[in-house]
Amino acid sequence: MERAANEIAVGLDIGTTKIVAMVGKYNEYGKMEVLGVGKSKSLGVHRGVVNNITQTIQSIQQAIQEAESVSGMKINDVTVGIAGQHIRSLQHSDYITRPNADAVIDEDDIDKLCNQVHKLVMLPGEEILHVLPQEYKVDGQAEIKEPVGMYGGRLEANFHVVVGQVTSIRNIGRCVKSSGLELSDVTLEPLASANAVLSQEEKEAGVALIDIGGGTTDLAIFKDGIIRHTAVIPFGGNVITEDIKEGCSIIEKQAELLKIKFGSAWPGENKDNEIVSIPGLRGREPKEITLKNLSKIIHARVVEIVEQVFLEIKNYGHESPKKKLIAGIVLTGGGSQLKHLKQLVEYITGMDTRIGYPNEHLAGNSDSETTSPMYATAVGLVMDGLVHIQRQKKTVKKEVVTNTETVGQQPVEANEDEMINEEENPRVDLKPRKNILEKWTEKFKEFLDNAE
Repeated sequence: MERAANEIAVGLDIGTTKIVAMVGKYNEYGKMEVLGVGKSKSLGVHRGVVNNITQTIQSIQQAIQEAESVSGMKINDVTVGIAGQHIRSLQHSDYITRPNADAVIDEDDIDKLCNQVHKLVMLPGEEILHVLPQEYKVDGQAEIKEPVGMYGGRLEANFHVVVGQVTSIRNIGRCVKSSGLELSDVTLEPLASANAVLSQEEKEAGVALIDIGGGTTDLAIFKDGIIRHTAVIPFGGNVITEDIKEGCSIIEKQAELLKIKFGSAWPGENKDNEIVSIPGLRGREPKEITLKNLSKIIHARVVEIVEQVFLEIKNYGHESPKKKLIAGIVLTGGGSQLKHLKQLVEYITGMDTRIGYPNEHLAGNSDSETTSPMYATAVGLVMDGLVHIQRQKKTVKKEVVTNTETVGQQPVEANEDEMINEEENPRVDLKPRKNILEKWTEKFKEFLDNAE
């Protein structure tokens, strides 16, 4: 997709431990330039789900204000990520019979098929978030990636359907709107992280992205360039901190610092005589903790998280030749920075593993903080926001050219200045084609407005 170097987008990652607002744009080389980052401690979110609206609004506003002051820009709309333990996914097949098999398949047919899937009856309180087509079949001919332009009477497709709880989604929307912001787009967080850290070659070869956050661990599996499986495991870095706190009888702040500075996922690395001293509370005696014991506590919990994720990868069926994940596993998120985690994941799963840094799509002058795995989701959300803007612009331009050329049934040349003016002040009768996600975003906005 063509990348304009002057469009600006904002990604808002509402996590369990932190809220990040990132402002970015594409530079002249097609790389993303981070103009400003604002972050705040997330106080009202538990395992990816909002459980205190007031505190979450305050945290969002704090992160936005910081991003505004660093970037020197006023933020009005954001691309928001959705995650949390309420997210689940399923596979579904559906078909439509076309009235005229002699007419070529167009976007309307695909929209009709996707809209049919949106009408699926879910469990009470659940709503379909994403309908992601896998492969298509036209009159029984399988393994078609792009059916537009083909002839056929029966159009079938396999879909990856992502489902979430209505109340959890509504609460995130309410927090964003109450913070004085508009929702420009909504993206599933594992998909945003995948955009930031995975290469197209990895997606083609087959790869499992594991995003270890504070409250949840997100999984996204790609094969043949298509998303095949997503899952959210309700454990993350916070559970490890909690275990250290309980096991060593110290406060949470100390446990978090211990994990970051001295923590390791592999107990064999530490000698018995390696000891760290923790200051006592209010004049009490300092506590001495051996690094071997610390690593044992961390190891036990990390093994549990990795095994849960590996179970999801097995459920996908990665051992069959057609579903083999040649590129192995990519670890990202704040939790992926734990020492020796890569080696432990390789040991448990037997799959090649690397740490995913979001620097592939970032400009070369980006500072080391923004290229950290903990900002992978935020970088992915900004990228999604920029793609969304470009898609809208492109569609409007296409419609402007079509309408200009058919005025009075006379072919008229549309010069570039006119097109630019049309983009800034589009006509009332322009109806750009929307993709499934854009339609869902609009439906979601209406849903929030009606809830007021």
